[in-house]
Amino acid sequence: MAHHQAHPGHSDRKYINLSEDYEVRDWAKHFNVTEDELREAVKNAGSNAEEVEAYLNKKTSNNGK
Repeated sequence: MAHHQAHPGHSDRKYINLSEDYEVRDWAKHFNVTEDELREAVKNAGSNAEEVEAYLNKKTSNNGK
């Protein structure tokens, strides 16, 4: 399926595509992280959005300790 920039990632909302600048920007905003933090999370957790979210939540909770 083609991506529609009006609805970034609409067809693949479960996965983060780092090759598309608009997806990186939108996912970073969604998770309230920088684009670099998002890229690091995808590198460590994979492209599945739920796994990236879990990684970011775990990283955030570990920083508070």
